Amino acid sequence: MLAHIYVFTYIIFMDPVELFKQLSDTTRLRCLALLVSEGELCVCELTEALDLSQPKISRHLAQLREAGVVQSRRAGHWVYYRLHEDLPAWAMQIIKGMQSGAESREPYRSDLLALQTMSNRPSAACCT
Repeated sequence: MLAHIYVFTYIIFMDPVELFKQLSDTTRLRCLALLVSEGELCVCELTEALDLSQPKISRHLAQLREAGVVQSRRAGHWVYYRLHEDLPAWAMQIIKGMQSGAESREPYRSDLLALQTMSNRPSAACCT
């Protein structure tokens, strides 16, 4: 029996109000700033960099995913996040602008430093 797979390409309709709601939380902003800087990160990397619990990070990432701001992929037991590839250009511009303006300020500067000094990324002790 042949299995049929249908692939649909879609463009996310992003409501500006919803985007700004997602950007109104410090934890979500910190996650997004790191994702802009690094591209794709494992939940364990975000947990280490932000020095927050895994459930808290995962809850905020789930909200961003449900809003269409980020997308995830699973690799074994681990989940990796990145900005959604179909994010509208205007939304991407806002997020990148936020990261650019925040990267030299606390806590964003410390978050990036903690991530950069994390040993054996992404297979550090938190991921093995």
